[in-house]
Amino acid sequence: MEQKGVHLDQETFSCSICLDLLKDPVTIPCGHSYCMSCIQTHWDGEDGQNLHSCPQCRHTFIPRPVLVKNTLLAVLVEQLKKTGLEHKGHDTVSSAAERTERQKELELSRQKIQQRIKDKQKDVKALQQEAENISRCADEAAEKNRKILTELIRLLEERRSDVERQIRSKEETEVSRVKELERKLEQEMTELRRKDAEMDKLAQTHDHNQFLLQYPSVSTLREDPDSSHVHVRPQSYFEDVTTAVSELREKLQLSLTEERTNISLSISQTQVLLEPEPQTRAGFLLEPEPQTRAGFLLEPEPQTRTGFLRYSRKITLDPNTVNEELSLSKKNKRGTFMSRKQNYPDHPDRFSDKWQVLSRESLTGRCYWEVEWRGVQVGVAVVYKDIKRKGDCDECGFGWNDKSWVLYSNYNSPSFLHNSVESSVPGPVSSRIGVYLDHTAGILSFYSVSETMTLIHRVQTTFTKPLYAGLWLWCYGSTAHFPKLH
Repeated sequence: MEQKGVHLDQETFSCSICLDLLKDPVTIPCGHSYCMSCIQTHWDGEDGQNLHSCPQCRHTFIPRPVLVKNTLLAVLVEQLKKTGLEHKGHDTVSSAAERTERQKELELSRQKIQQRIKDKQKDVKALQQEAENISRCADEAAEKNRKILTELIRLLEERRSDVERQIRSKEETEVSRVKELERKLEQEMTELRRKDAEMDKLAQTHDHNQFLLQYPSVSTLREDPDSSHVHVRPQSYFEDVTTAVSELREKLQLSLTEERTNISLSISQTQVLLEPEPQTRAGFLLEPEPQTRAGFLLEPEPQTRTGFLRYSRKITLDPNTVNEELSLSKKNKRGTFMSRKQNYPDHPDRFSDKWQVLSRESLTGRCYWEVEWRGVQVGVAVVYKDIKRKGDCDECGFGWNDKSWVLYSNYNSPSFLHNSVESSVPGPVSSRIGVYLDHTAGILSFYSVSETMTLIHRVQTTFTKPLYAGLWLWCYGSTAHFPKLH
């Protein structure tokens, strides 16, 4: 009775004279009900002798009716008073109407889950194919290297085994990563199917109140931990290894030691689906772009913006790395220095004292992106992921260590900084900076982008790990973002 009372209409049990809930309700012969005191006062004020009427239907009564309290109405009114207080001042709807609305939301949630399952099934298939391709390419590379190095058996027997061991080790590591990601996706699909089953069961519930009680917990969906899907790029994973070994055959007599290092580096930098493990850093040089590197013929750097755009990469900023003085916006593509802290949750990847932020995406191969900057002190950087995050030391600041390279504008005076060595840059530069990275060749170039592209600074070095785009903002109001490239 209590639950039903929640849905009683207060207007139905109100007195049409005082417009309030009935007090000591009485029902007169015509069937209308009033507060006992209200109808008595009304009849006392009528002029006609012994002639009394109903205020609503004007039906008259002779003689004056004897008023007796309607006990049923009195009970209902009291119940309405008790149950109607969580609804006072609020609009109410019936459970059936509410259930209809929530049923629609539930169906939309189920559609989202089912679409997620389909998407993850595609990702699982892609991962399975990826694992097969890795193994196939590893087999091919191992076989090719075996044939090449057998020709130099007297000098290279030991090296042959070493190369094969590295390939197999890399194969095992990368296949293991792909399988682990596949396992996680399978677990997520299992959880989504379980959630779908709960929603389906709830959707079949006939009891409206039971449905509404369970709906908040059942309909809640966790944020999908994998907001971006797996993208598999077909490639020959170990082709560079075979190329390096072929070159080694030609140059062995002159530089066996140097070439052995290059082969190992080629294996460690093989790009599969996930990031390669960190390796040791090599030297840093500022040189013109070479035509060859470690026996590899390098593709020339593009000469036009259209050529650079062939290698354009989508860049988004990682909220887990952003300093509390910086605010992210435009779907995490813009960073702005604020006048007060943003109260971000604690995270081990967050820069605690340096006003910096890194991208989510790792950068390997040939990449190009652009940055629009504004303000008196702004920096555009590329950084190794293992840069120190906590403290106000040089190990944390972009450009002050051997893990980061940064082009920055200080009151419109541009400079380049790496490993605490500052290089002057001819200015002025435009508000849009183009960054070109050839990770394999060790080339990093910064361009001023306007109607034409003007080279600002170029670095020639050896990159040993994936890089990440970074922003460094120093003054209030300074801002930078990664525009969409066309």
